[in-house]
Amino acid sequence: MTGTERNLVEYACQDHIATITLNRPDKLNAFSDDMVAALAGALRRFDIDNDACVAIIHGAGRAFSSGADVRQRQLRRREEFEQHGGPQGWGTHAGDLLTRAVNWKPVIAAAHGYVMGLALGIVLECDLIVAASGTQFQVTETPRGLGGAKYWALLDFRGAAAFGTEMALTGRFFTAEEALANRVINRVAPEGQHVQVALELAQAVARNPPLSVRATIRSRRWYMEQLEREVAMQTAPLKLYLSEDFGEAARAFVEKRKPGPFKGR
Repeated sequence: MTGTERNLVEYACQDHIATITLNRPDKLNAFSDDMVAALAGALRRFDIDNDACVAIIHGAGRAFSSGADVRQRQLRRREEFEQHGGPQGWGTHAGDLLTRAVNWKPVIAAAHGYVMGLALGIVLECDLIVAASGTQFQVTETPRGLGGAKYWALLDFRGAAAFGTEMALTGRFFTAEEALANRVINRVAPEGQHVQVALELAQAVARNPPLSVRATIRSRRWYMEQLEREVAMQTAPLKLYLSEDFGEAARAFVEKRKPGPFKGR
């Protein structure tokens, strides 16, 4: 069964806890425009589902997600980048996923394998984060030429100031254990048990009065969105997606070769 023949994102709800599954395992759940739109739909369904109080997002297969589908989102023609204002397609900006909510329900990320680039942004925007032991995170935008300012801001927002600056500037992989030690995530689960640990956390949240929980989420997301918008206002005019270095990095990735030399333009 191919990605076009199945649901790219699956939704289920039991005992007031929704489970949202990224379901493109043959591509390590890389985010195409269609998959971003599918996740937006699933999150909207959760938001208006009267039976759902908490959601868990996780990935099928070997990874939470390897990030953006480079071939589809980062090798567009220059005219498309200019029309869309970036690598994302029209209406499929991943940064809007958790800020469109109107009912302010908590979302827990249950990560494993790889969490890279765009996927890291989604995880960091979630209200609580569980990661399986050995999970690898990366700010891929830094080595790809897009800049890691958003991720620096989100890591700082979660309380990982010095660590976040290092990850945003180096673009190196960091583990779940490092993330926990630096206050980026809430729990490290034994390998293969990340969804179960996230479920236990969700059950603890769901035992509380829903409106009380949502009042906290509303405030948290308001401050998070304000921070992200300020960063976007500073970085958007740079249009790094039109730079030669970005184009070289994207082509090198799909051609499976070392990029460069980078030219600073």
